[in-house]
Amino acid sequence: MSKQIGLLRRSTTLLAAGAFVATWSSGFLVPALATVEVSPLTLLVWRFVPLAGALLAVALATGLTRGVSATVLRRQSLIGLFAQFGYCVFVYAAIASGVATGTVALIDAVQPLVVAVLVGPLLGLRVRGAQWAGLAIGGVGVLLVVRSQLEGSSAHPSVYLLPLLAMSCLIVATFLQRRAKAQAGVLTTLTVHVVVTAVALVVLAAATGTLAPPASATFWLAAGFAAAFPTLAAYGLYWWLLRRIGVTALNALLFLIAPATAAGGATLLGETLTATTLVGFVLCGAGVAVVLAYETTTAPDAEPAVQAPCSGDPGDGETIAPGRPDARVTS
Repeated sequence: MSKQIGLLRRSTTLLAAGAFVATWSSGFLVPALATVEVSPLTLLVWRFVPLAGALLAVALATGLTRGVSATVLRRQSLIGLFAQFGYCVFVYAAIASGVATGTVALIDAVQPLVVAVLVGPLLGLRVRGAQWAGLAIGGVGVLLVVRSQLEGSSAHPSVYLLPLLAMSCLIVATFLQRRAKAQAGVLTTLTVHVVVTAVALVVLAAATGTLAPPASATFWLAAGFAAAFPTLAAYGLYWWLLRRIGVTALNALLFLIAPATAAGGATLLGETLTATTLVGFVLCGAGVAVVLAYETTTAPDAEPAVQAPCSGDPGDGETIAPGRPDARVTS
């Protein structure tokens, strides 16, 4: 019975990982398709505001945040400003400035390497040789996937700082979340993040005169898609997987974002897929496989778990495997 449960949990994690890659990748493609005639800030506002209203309604109706301390809410508000407001604003600004979607995804995919360097001093975790090898293989694959896109870009060199800033925001948010002593449930976390991001976006859009949405049905379709997939699904899966498989394995999955974005760009934007791109796909997959395989084979299944401090959604507790502070799974 325990073996069947283990297989079910592993299958669930793999399906969640695949959905995460697909939904996160769509976040790079939506602004490229939908911001040709509208400010990217306008699209962001109406991506977040309706979703914030819906999540708040659910929270009030279900008592979702009941029992969550003010300290947790303040910390999650800060994390949300980095993870969603800062990250999305810089990504949309980069794409609107002419940086190719694959290039933005490439710079974003450098995050696992940065996290691997910082994870030791900031979280007290050890990144082993096999994990470094997987990260390096994946990094080479990402570079191959988007190399051709870099060569033909007409964007000013300074705008390449924008995706770097987006990557930095997500790294800060990830470490803030991992260092938090008390954790809220995934839905509570997402609600707080979306609400604070919506408020910040409304203030910024009002100050820049980009608050009013167009009447175009295409715009509202894009805003609805962006709210459902790159926001609700992708971020929810991000925080769920962070607890389930650990920070190193989750960030290894980001190596698949650039290939997935390149494939979407070829289908929707007419970008060319070359033999070099396909080789990059293979290397990205190999790098992810090495890191995830190491995480799986070193999990201390025989040791009992210790309940971690947690508040928020009922039944959404968190356990930490002894000896592995990065190995967290929801219970």
